[in-house]
Amino acid sequence: MNDHWYSNPTQIYFACRALAMGETLNHMDVIRGVKGWRLSAIVETLRNRYSWPIVTEYRGPERIGHYHLAKTCDPTKLDFPPSAERLVEELVTLRRGEPDANCAGGPDG
Repeated sequence: MNDHWYSNPTQIYFACRALAMGETLNHMDVIRGVKGWRLSAIVETLRNRYSWPIVTEYRGPERIGHYHLAKTCDPTKLDFPPSAERLVEELVTLRRGEPDANCAGGPDG
């Protein structure tokens, strides 16, 4: 099956950029942002295939998943999927002058 069936590159880029910029995402953010519907699949791919230290918090009685990067993670050091590789240059430019950090945040960030 074609990878685009699960998430188009725009959804992946949107999710990667938001997480790398320190935002917390939930499903409604992706629906509003890019009319996406597979945030949990994108998060699992980033965790398992690209080793992103993404923390999940379940909020409210519906236990809606909210995702963010571990606080100690430096997004410029992450491995990015092909549709989001151009983010690395943008992040390096934005983060110049900040102290180095690593992505060893552990499960709770």
